[in-house]
Amino acid sequence: MSEPDPPDLSPQQRAERTREMMFAEDTAAQHLGMQVVSIAPGQATVTMTVGKHQTNGHGICHGGYIFLLADTAFAYSCNSYNQRAVAAGASIEFLAAGQLGDELTAVAAEQHRAGRTGIYDIRVTNQSGQLIAVFRGKSATIKGQFFEEPQV
Repeated sequence: MSEPDPPDLSPQQRAERTREMMFAEDTAAQHLGMQVVSIAPGQATVTMTVGKHQTNGHGICHGGYIFLLADTAFAYSCNSYNQRAVAAGASIEFLAAGQLGDELTAVAAEQHRAGRTGIYDIRVTNQSGQLIAVFRGKSATIKGQFFEEPQV
């Protein structure tokens, strides 16, 4: 007698399982103390506290770390369907400086997803709600899933 097919996952369960599997291998996010605090299909929220090692010669958060935070939220949002996706392009606008000790939050929201591409907007704010940066990413799906499930 064969094993029964596993029950279908809800879109939210799929996103959460994908987050768990991605984060287990995401050494960059782990190294920087990032937390993926929420996820849903096409959405993700990631936080990071600005440490001394993330400041530049002006004593403010290096823009590369802000980009990395936004890119991480982008990655989790576009991979939340258990279909592997990578960045095909991204841009960022820095609007205010991140300060040492700031708790930065990147909130990613899918704007459009069709075929193999998606567009995602990410807002980075500090603990006071001040807008630090806006980021737009374009994703491209590639072969593979984070965990095996029947293809639809």
